[in-house]
Amino acid sequence: MACCEPELKESAPPSYRRALVGVLLINLLMFVVEISVGWLSGSRALRADALDFLGDTATYGLTLWALGQSQAWRLRAARIKGGSLLVMGLLVLADSVRAVLGDAVPPGPLISGIGALALVANLTSLGLLVRYRHGDANIRSVWLCSRNDAVANLAVIAAGALVLVSGSRWPDVLVAFAIAGLFTHSAVAILRQARREQPATSSCCGGQ
Repeated sequence: MACCEPELKESAPPSYRRALVGVLLINLLMFVVEISVGWLSGSRALRADALDFLGDTATYGLTLWALGQSQAWRLRAARIKGGSLLVMGLLVLADSVRAVLGDAVPPGPLISGIGALALVANLTSLGLLVRYRHGDANIRSVWLCSRNDAVANLAVIAAGALVLVSGSRWPDVLVAFAIAGLFTHSAVAILRQARREQPATSSCCGGQ
């Protein structure tokens, strides 16, 4: 029964908790900024990136809750995070499909400008988390989310430039599709690691 209790020796240090709180606040702020601008401008790429920030905010909140919990509960939290990323990917995919049927061209300079702001936010987050990128499914999921955000931001910046040069909405739409794929890839990676970590918990705690 002892192994089913929270294992204090695996608790994250206070510095990790502080880093998570800081990154959570950064992501929440950027979600508000990007979803507002994305909705007003009609940019699917910004809206997709905003959902990415929202998903990460939820991920960091779950990770903070999971710290100090038993291994079984940490695995449950990882599965919830993986599932939420999958749902986000489907939402972005649906929004992108709707954009294919439209003809409005979002403002390229605005897309790139907000994308650059988001990149600065994510690089700051990565700087706070880089010391903790190796760990269990929960800790690794946090690193994956921030890393993927930075990659997505670069794509958003490029989309804005291409929209400006081409006068077409397609770069914006295609980047939104790519972000949907990134959501799905991350979800699968997190769920697979949680599954790999499951046997030890099942044998020790009866699969609880």
